[in-house]
Amino acid sequence: MKDLKEISTRLEIAKKKIKKTNESSGRSNAASLGKALKISTELVAAVVVGSTMGFLLDTWFGTKPLLIICFFFMGAAAGIINVFRAAKKMH
Repeated sequence: MKDLKEISTRLEIAKKKIKKTNESSGRSNAASLGKALKISTELVAAVVVGSTMGFLLDTWFGTKPLLIICFFFMGAAAGIINVFRAAKKMH
């Protein structure tokens, strides 16, 4: 009988810990979503800026697809570097 009381006490303690963990994870899910949106925005912004610069320079110099392609890849590389930097700061 003593073992059953001990087991039930341990179960209650474990349930309370699980409840506290679930309550605190609700807040961290929102924070994680914010971090993910920030990282994805940085990547997309770098690609858009690079592609736009390539388009404008192509229009100015008259070398239509060449600079768009080059600046697209440069923007993608810059975006990936920014993602790594931001992820490193968050951890």
